Amino acid sequence: MKHLFSKLAVIGAFFTAAALSSTSCSCNPNHQDENKDCTDSTSIVTNMNKTVIEEPVFDIITNKGTIRVKLYSKTPLHRENFRKLVAEHFYDSILFHRVIDGFMIQAGDPYTKDTSKVELYGQGGPGYTVPAEFVNEYYHKKGALAAARRGDMANPKKASSGSQFYIVQDENACLHLDGQYTIFGETVDGFDVIDRIAKVPVDRMDRPLEDVRIITIKEVLPEPEAEVKQAEDTVKVQ
Repeated sequence: MKHLFSKLAVIGAFFTAAALSSTSCSCNPNHQDENKDCTDSTSIVTNMNKTVIEEPVFDIITNKGTIRVKLYSKTPLHRENFRKLVAEHFYDSILFHRVIDGFMIQAGDPYTKDTSKVELYGQGGPGYTVPAEFVNEYYHKKGALAAARRGDMANPKKASSGSQFYIVQDENACLHLDGQYTIFGETVDGFDVIDRIAKVPVDRMDRPLEDVRIITIKEVLPEPEAEVKQAEDTVKVQ
């Protein structure tokens, strides 16, 4: 128990110190053009229509296994931004650059595709942020998918990184982040992969000593057969 309180104290101190810095932040969020709010959100909303799946499912395929996540309907800006980046293959070959066993795993920085930019890991992004979308019913449970961001002093509106995200491994260590970071999805399968990634050896900067790489992320579309069966069942009911 004493060890647990010590661990939480260290985590709390890290987040407090990080929030005071204009160049670093809690959860190592996007540092690239952070003052540019996501004006692209207008086009994201414009692209939404009735045919869009409200809670799409994606497979995050890594060299440690696949994590399947579902995105939430009540955070549409984050949902459509993630879908857009996936369609552009933005995440292909990106590393999990920050891993803390008993806390969370973080990825989404395009700088991690270039080994010459290792000192910049955690500072990259697509060049814009996404406005915060806080929803009370979403919380930092195990497997929660949330957007990283810069600290409060440099980012008082708590805008999210345009691409960096983290996945909760330990709910108890992350509950103090509720209402501070946008949670826009949850894991539905692959919890063992989250634990596997969290346990890889890391350096003093919490960077894995071996590459933990996202091979690609794919949207999992509903099976056509399932749609046909649903239609047939509807006809039978009528």
